[in-house]
Amino acid sequence: MKVLISDSLEDVGIRMLKEADGIQVDVRVGVDYEELKAIIKDYDALIIRSSTKVTDEVLEAATRLKVIGRAGIGLDNVDIPSATKRGVVVMNTPGGNVITTAEHTISMMLALSRNIPQGTASLKAGRWEKKRLQGKEVFNKTLGIIGFGRIGSVVADRARALKMQVIVYDPYVSREVIEKAGFEVVSIEELYRRADYITVHVPKLKNTLNLINKEAFAKMKQGVMIINCARGGIVNEQDLLEALKTGKVAGAALDVFEKEPPGPSPLLELENVIATPHLGAATKEAQTNVSIAVAEQIIDYLIKGTIRNAVNAPSVTGELLIRLRPYLTLAERMGLLQAQLAKGAIDSVTIEYLGDFSNLDFSPITTSALKGLLSPILKDDVNFVNARVMAKERGIKVTESKSTDSEDFINMIPLQVMTRHETNIVSGTIFGKHEPRVVRINNFRLEMIPEGHLLLIHNVDRPGAIGSIGTVLGNHNINIARMHVGQEKDGGHNIILLDIDTPVSAEIIEELRALPVVNSVMPLEL
Repeated sequence: MKVLISDSLEDVGIRMLKEADGIQVDVRVGVDYEELKAIIKDYDALIIRSSTKVTDEVLEAATRLKVIGRAGIGLDNVDIPSATKRGVVVMNTPGGNVITTAEHTISMMLALSRNIPQGTASLKAGRWEKKRLQGKEVFNKTLGIIGFGRIGSVVADRARALKMQVIVYDPYVSREVIEKAGFEVVSIEELYRRADYITVHVPKLKNTLNLINKEAFAKMKQGVMIINCARGGIVNEQDLLEALKTGKVAGAALDVFEKEPPGPSPLLELENVIATPHLGAATKEAQTNVSIAVAEQIIDYLIKGTIRNAVNAPSVTGELLIRLRPYLTLAERMGLLQAQLAKGAIDSVTIEYLGDFSNLDFSPITTSALKGLLSPILKDDVNFVNARVMAKERGIKVTESKSTDSEDFINMIPLQVMTRHETNIVSGTIFGKHEPRVVRINNFRLEMIPEGHLLLIHNVDRPGAIGSIGTVLGNHNINIARMHVGQEKDGGHNIILLDIDTPVSAEIIEELRALPVVNSVMPLEL
């Protein structure tokens, strides 16, 4: 079996692959896109980092490809749906860069506070500017951490050792988990108001893009310091520039940028901005760890068929995977749907298996549901291996049950998600042998293919209501592929689920919400 390594990998990982029986390794670092498309047909496995772009075109040409291994976490450069459709397992190596990224965050904060880069440059230029480069202590200052995942929690622990006052905002982690770790939970508004330093540790998602923007800076205290070692685009660079110029932000430490490399940037011209070229995971230890991990995972998969740290397949045998795949797809999509319905941190998840499941092992299905539930929050950090652990770390109680009763279906899977504010139930089943369907959203019964762009609308049950909604969408050239309508118990309101061909903008959503017959509009992506 042949393995292609198209991005840089530490020698220890390459050596492990070359020493494995039955594996031939080609190292082609820097291979361009067209050449990759031409040669990928000859390989069973591909090992990448962030440079190689694995698109649908590449995957279409990869007729032998069985597995893609990412030496690191981020998978923005891989078309995962296309890989899944073609049966290609996609693995990453989560955990390898947690400590090193957390340490880099602390280093950036200290360097920013004590003007270390500026002092180094000044001294090398022959100047001695002690007074101009006077810094400030972090002792007893308040550090606001946005995102209490694996990296954010380590940053909090290290900051506590520096005797800082640590406050945390994370709407997806239960208050109990954060408080048990010894930190104060606050709203994002309070964090902005109180923090002397603010650091972000969240994935780059639609709802975190431009999270720290002009409106956020306006709520912060004068002279706040900003640190971003997460992803470029979470801090709006233009708004940050203006805040730095006015003095609202006293300094910024950036390891990531909206465009990488950033090229000429007005931010980099400011004296009170320090920056590094995405070095959060760039330590010898981290690179060695991910190199060993990806090599082990590829070897185990090619030789033994063992799947570990896959983002699109559970750790099961190939034979069982074939039987489980429709249920895994259904459960993951139901979890993804529940994640978008849920308001606030999730307290508990209950999943039931009703009807005839022919003695299937339910645990991978439950894991798939949890992966779908956590993916919008954690993105590439969560996979089929760690989903249960991540749920437990967030204080989510998971309950499974089984019954032979399944109402009107041969089998059905209800997934209940509870937050402090509400409880939602989504139920699904398999039509035929392979076709997942969602058949219930709370009291709304329907028959929905769980994929694509959707709009969930609660409206007044009044003549012309559906027509007015359709008119708004039609005026914006939004085509409705399918529509499901159900009446709520009181008879005065409807629930409409629209399957549309293209996603809708925020402006269209607001226009729909402004209709007198519409109570609420929720866009969904599955």
